[in-house]
Amino acid sequence: MRSSEYPFWPQNFVNLYRETDCWRGETFGSMLRERAGKQGKRIAVTDGEKSVSYAELDRRADCLAAGFARLGLKKGDRAVVQLPNRIEFFEVIFALFRLGALPVFALPSHRESEIQYFCRFTEAVLYVIPDCYAEFDYRTLAKAVQPNTPALRQVIVAGSSGGFTALSELYDDPVVPEAEVNPDDVAFLQLSGGSTGLSKLIPRTHDDYIYSLRASNEICRMNQDSVYLAALPVAHNYPLSSPGALGTLYAGGRVVLAAGGSPDETFPLIAQEGVTITALVPPLALIWLEAAASRREDLSSLKVLQVGGAKFSEQAARRIKSVFGCTLQQVFGMAEGLVNYTRLDDPEETIVSTQGKPMSPFDEIRVVDENDEDVGPGEVGELLTRGPYTIRGYYKAEEHNAKTFTTDGFYRTGDLVSMTAAGYIVVEGRAKDQINRGGEKIAAEEVENHLLAHDAVHDAAVVSVPDEFLGERSCAFVIPRRRVPSAGELKRFLRERGIAGYKIPDRIEFIQSFPYTPLGKVSKKELRQMAARITKVSTAASI
Repeated sequence: MRSSEYPFWPQNFVNLYRETDCWRGETFGSMLRERAGKQGKRIAVTDGEKSVSYAELDRRADCLAAGFARLGLKKGDRAVVQLPNRIEFFEVIFALFRLGALPVFALPSHRESEIQYFCRFTEAVLYVIPDCYAEFDYRTLAKAVQPNTPALRQVIVAGSSGGFTALSELYDDPVVPEAEVNPDDVAFLQLSGGSTGLSKLIPRTHDDYIYSLRASNEICRMNQDSVYLAALPVAHNYPLSSPGALGTLYAGGRVVLAAGGSPDETFPLIAQEGVTITALVPPLALIWLEAAASRREDLSSLKVLQVGGAKFSEQAARRIKSVFGCTLQQVFGMAEGLVNYTRLDDPEETIVSTQGKPMSPFDEIRVVDENDEDVGPGEVGELLTRGPYTIRGYYKAEEHNAKTFTTDGFYRTGDLVSMTAAGYIVVEGRAKDQINRGGEKIAAEEVENHLLAHDAVHDAAVVSVPDEFLGERSCAFVIPRRRVPSAGELKRFLRERGIAGYKIPDRIEFIQSFPYTPLGKVSKKELRQMAARITKVSTAASI
């Protein structure tokens, strides 16, 4: 898997990261086997009703790998995995790791447009889904996708199969010899929150990702007694690895799965399971803060509450300790690699006013101006990074990689930041054309392309609008053709095109022409200002 499809680190960096013990030659399959051998009877994952021990998870991964092999799955094959927070998620991905097949992590919120793209682009041979989740039938989605994806041989359903193959039927006696999986092999493909079109795919190796787990665990003080609540979808990089569910398993702790992040779902689990650490996005953290006053659950086991995925307001950050009696840890990272944490023993002012500092001494950071010149402490610039767990390129994206990575291997994050004299990062905004809606990243170009498919739309531009609750909401400016469609009509059209619900614009405004820059490009800056004014007037009128 060392082709141009999977960009890799230059050999001098490979040597450096091995010599400095960043990359220890571990694989996910060997990691689980080792944990099962040392603490087989300890619970690895629970959803509050059923549980699986380390030994059982290891055995079921072996049995499922045998079943996948019976279907013809082999090393290097891709499998789109779209499972919610269920124990089967871990059984499936570890079974794939054992075979050297690559999970492609899709989110439960993705719909036909995204799933068809993931399947076609990766030439996935397998698609793994639940039967129903959150009142949505994924078998209907699979029936729409499969005819248009020639490589897709099998749809596997966790639950009632509905004419596909039931996951429960695939657990065989593990008689198939394990594939030879190397630590520097690509382990899986994650989704980027990119600013252009549909998500780019991020190849993560066993070596680099396991190092990120180990470094996260050291900073977050994870051990066998840690109990991590996955309140966010575990296919997201943040609740998967920072330290997340996989970091918890690496530490030998216990993962508690929540079907959703609401206090009704999570507070009883914290009390019941003795949760010690969990991770939220800012909008969910605000909901928890408001709910805590009226709840009666005992949340005293909670020691660390992480908030990341988008910038957390300083005012809200200051309330965490007094309301929950635990330490706030701000997390700022990206699926492409770099993760920044505030430390658990940092001064309170650092914790509430910054988004942390890089977790590894081998993370290289630059903050640059528009000419790629380094700026000084406190000055705003774009964040560039490279390191032992930051990728050197996206999957099958040579042209895009040439723009997104410098010639010496630094990743252009698109984040505007400033850096304190102590090396802590303060997030200031985005340089790329991307909307961060409560931690969910929306590529403006993707939504614009869908809008342009409507016969009443001449042109469209999607921008962000500041929002106290979500951080940002989306606003679409539409130039109509001959007739002006209603906002409701366009939103229905987007839903029917099968895009995730969070990508549908929160607001749609109709205008006659766009403002332009001196270079003749649509001025997204002016449109953002217009959207902010419209929203402010609309809010004032409703008060």
